[in-house]
Amino acid sequence: MSARDLFHDAARRALEKDGWQITHDPLHIKIKEVEFFIDLGAERIIAAQKDGKKIAVEIKSFLGRSNISEFHTALGKTLNYKLALRKKDPERALYLCISRDIYQDLFLG
Repeated sequence: MSARDLFHDAARRALEKDGWQITHDPLHIKIKEVEFFIDLGAERIIAAQKDGKKIAVEIKSFLGRSNISEFHTALGKTLNYKLALRKKDPERALYLCISRDIYQDLFLG
C-alpha cells in the first residue's frame, strides 16, 4: 500500500461534508494475485431509492517535477482501477481527485 497523498484528509473531509459516508480508506480490491488500493471508497444513501450511490476516489497531489508525468501516472492507475472495479464492484463509479490549481493548469491552461 502506498503512502497517502498530501490532500487525502482534505478530500475525505470534503466528501463527508457533501454527505458521503466513507466506507473504505483505502478501498482494497484483489484480482488474482494483483492487489489494488484506491484511496477512498464512499457511499451515499438516497432516501427515495432502495440502493445508494457508490464511488471510489483516487487522490493525486502532483508533487513531482512534471505535471504531465504525474498526470500520465494518475491516468494509468485510474485506468487499472476502472478495470478492477468493473470486475469486482461494477456499480461503483471512479473519480480522480486533483487540486483546483492542477485542474486549471492541465485542462484549462
